[in-house]
Amino acid sequence: MARGTVLGVIIGVAVLLAAGCGGSSGETGDATGSTRKAYAPRVDPADFTTTIDNEYFPLEPGTTFVYEKRGEKAERDEVAVTHDTRRVMGVECVVVRDTATEGGELIERTFDWYAQDEKGTVWYFGEDTKEYRNGKVVSTGGSWEAGVDGARPGIIMQADPKPGLSYRQEYYEGEAEDKAEVVSVNESATVPYGSFDHVLITKEWTPLEPGLVEHKYYAPGVGQVGASEGLNLVDVKTG
Repeated sequence: MARGTVLGVIIGVAVLLAAGCGGSSGETGDATGSTRKAYAPRVDPADFTTTIDNEYFPLEPGTTFVYEKRGEKAERDEVAVTHDTRRVMGVECVVVRDTATEGGELIERTFDWYAQDEKGTVWYFGEDTKEYRNGKVVSTGGSWEAGVDGARPGIIMQADPKPGLSYRQEYYEGEAEDKAEVVSVNESATVPYGSFDHVLITKEWTPLEPGLVEHKYYAPGVGQVGASEGLNLVDVKTG
């Protein structure tokens, strides 16, 4: 992927690459995407908290992020940070409810589980996901829980993201193997909700779907504001 200075619109998100994205590839230590050794991050429940205040991925209970994608069948995604928690591998995690609709019809509902470590890194401990058709559940594929059947937690947002740093976001062999790399931390983006500077861009992929790559955009103090698939932030509700 080109790492130079580029001006363009990426599926509805206007992004100005204000600086080069150079830098050597890196690893997270505990959530490395490397295949040189077995992936086994150390998890000590005492190191985690349900207070998630990472500047690029804040999760304040009672907050709902609303994303929309225009098209023949308009898509809408409501990501609600609940007041509920779930204990996974002994770690108390915040429960986030993600509800996706297409043309007003429910197509997927997922409950994700997150916790933040003492350094400020946000970890992903699993998800309970259901796909719907005509109001009925047709699939639960992609569901996983860290510590069950060999599944392990991953990182959803670094405490100090640097360009070139790569890491696993989740690991459940054959079901959930998403990986990510930090592309840049100094971009500008405009979405329906507003315009932002110092935007973080990540590149995400999975070996389960070769050739499929997605970019996501995160604004400081807000969280995810857009994605290359076209879902952009239109509103943030509180209370």
